[in-house]
Amino acid sequence: MSSESSKKRKPKVIRTDGAPQEGKRGKGDADQDGRYYSEEGEVDVRDPIKDYELYRDTCQELQRLMAEIQELKSRGIKDNVRRSLRAWGECVGDSGGVCLLEGGDRASSPAVLLLQAKQKVDAYHLQLQNLLYEVMHLQKEITKCLEFKSKHEEIELVSLEEFYREAPPEISRPAITLSEPHQQTLARLDWELEQRKRLAEKYKECLTSKEKILKEIEVKKEYLSSLQPRLNSIMQASLPVQEYLFMPFDQAHKQYETARHLPPPLYVLFVQASAYGQACDKKLVVAIEGSVEEAKALYKPPEDSQDDESDSDAEEEQTTKRRRPTLGVQLDDKRKEMLKRHPLSVTIDLKCKDDNVLHLTFYYLMNLNVMTVKAKVTTAVEMTTAISAGDLLSPDSLLNCLYPGDHGRRTPNPANQFQFDKVGIQTLSDYVTELGHPYVWVQKLGGLHFPKDQPQALPPAPQHTVTANNSLSASHMELTVKLLRSRLQSRLALHKQFASLGECQAPHPSLGTRGQVHRVSLLTAADPHTRPLPRAALGGLEGKSRPGWRPQGLWVMFVPCSAKLQAAVVVNPGYSTLPPVFSLCLNWKGERNSSNDDNIRAMESEVNVNYKELWGPKPGYQLLTNQLQRLCMVLDVYLETEPHDTSVEGPKEFPQEKMCLRLVRGPMRLKPFKFNYPQGFFSHR
Repeated sequence: MSSESSKKRKPKVIRTDGAPQEGKRGKGDADQDGRYYSEEGEVDVRDPIKDYELYRDTCQELQRLMAEIQELKSRGIKDNVRRSLRAWGECVGDSGGVCLLEGGDRASSPAVLLLQAKQKVDAYHLQLQNLLYEVMHLQKEITKCLEFKSKHEEIELVSLEEFYREAPPEISRPAITLSEPHQQTLARLDWELEQRKRLAEKYKECLTSKEKILKEIEVKKEYLSSLQPRLNSIMQASLPVQEYLFMPFDQAHKQYETARHLPPPLYVLFVQASAYGQACDKKLVVAIEGSVEEAKALYKPPEDSQDDESDSDAEEEQTTKRRRPTLGVQLDDKRKEMLKRHPLSVTIDLKCKDDNVLHLTFYYLMNLNVMTVKAKVTTAVEMTTAISAGDLLSPDSLLNCLYPGDHGRRTPNPANQFQFDKVGIQTLSDYVTELGHPYVWVQKLGGLHFPKDQPQALPPAPQHTVTANNSLSASHMELTVKLLRSRLQSRLALHKQFASLGECQAPHPSLGTRGQVHRVSLLTAADPHTRPLPRAALGGLEGKSRPGWRPQGLWVMFVPCSAKLQAAVVVNPGYSTLPPVFSLCLNWKGERNSSNDDNIRAMESEVNVNYKELWGPKPGYQLLTNQLQRLCMVLDVYLETEPHDTSVEGPKEFPQEKMCLRLVRGPMRLKPFKFNYPQGFFSHR
């Protein structure tokens, strides 16, 4: 097939549906039907994959035909060659194959170009993304650098002044570091490192020294652990020597070990009383009594006790059903719990010169936060018990009003009244026999201080904060001990005087007075002997005129012949500092007393007002006896100075034996009752 014949034929074009058309049209040419053909438009709507497959199949078919023709020619088979050439001619002559190749090439070229352009755009986009990522990474690194905090910023460096003052020149380098902050910081870090190295060396030295000291301590511990048994054996062996020399070191050590379990008030009392006894009063003995185990049990953790209670309750519930207690039983239990005393108590023994001992036992009521005391007297010689002595040595009244107004019947803690209201207790006086008396001076000896006026609207203070003041206890210890010893001696002296009066013995028969003690008995407000006496003399006995006054009453009768003098004597607990008070009634030619006879009033004044003349040698424990003796003397003066009734025959019943300067004086006709010693005569005051 020649090239000329191929030029004369009209080329076929590929239709949009793939069918060949005649002529080759350019972009925008019109076909026979008046429709325009656009390859670019056809490329847009055609599938490049199908075009590629059609192009590939056509090329493969042409390659196969050409290979077949070449093979036939090489074999010399002409008929087959002609047949193959005819097939080739049909394929190429009609220009179908070529047009198909040209159309496929043109159809696939825009897609390839577009694909290449897309790939180039993708490459540029990927490169842009890489650049943006690098920019972002650089920005992060810049932010990290800007926000970077070095470790040296957390170190507390020394100040610049101290750095340049203490650092050596080879480290501080002032010529460089003063102008360059970076070098200055490096130099300061070098100095810090140098200091830390020095401290590390010092630390190692200290550790070495510590290990050495620990070894020495271990050696000493071993020595001390072996020393304790030796000391115990020595103490046991020295007990006879301690008893012989009256130096009970072992007993004192045990007492101090037990004192650790005392509550704060009792502990303060124990310490202060022991200190005062060692320093000022060798006859004062302090000891601790009670159960130490029970005291330790009070300080057990509450959780353990609760667990034990829960276990015991569970066991009881399993075995038997518990009955609910009545309201009365509950109140009794609450009262007992509120009035509960500490298991330990402190005892103080005060010995006098005549070997009489006052035993004081101090208790602490834990829930009421007050201290109480019980007293007991032990005499060296058995004393006769006289009816008139009454309760002079009774524990209930022995310490009454040791300080003015302190009768020990009411609790000094204002908070207790609110606690009593909850459990139905009216006053603590109903329980003082069992618990002891809560005197104010007892609280002060224990370092407890309460306000004097009881508040009415304040809630009770919390009971878990118990404080005791040592200085308060120390400031009252000496005076209280002296008052206690004086009280014991005065009561013993008063007891002896009451006993002698109970035996109806004249106090001083050598003075030769007519008035002798005829009868002595206890004096009470309901006693029939007190009916002719003025009620003023009984005010102290009734306890109404003087609150807190609980005196001892004594009724004495003097019978000189036909005259009968009745004397009601009220003895204050503070005897002999406070004198006894006398109230007189004379039955002689009628009833005479202070309300109808001025001389009877003068006789009362002689023993009540001028008692200081009758004190005698200090401390004046014989005041009561001296008053009774003076009363006998003034009774003689009264009877002897009475005018004689001339209507009665015979001698004068009471002849004058006392020497008087004047028998009567003044309009009240008062008699001379003042005794002048040692002249031995009576005169008016």
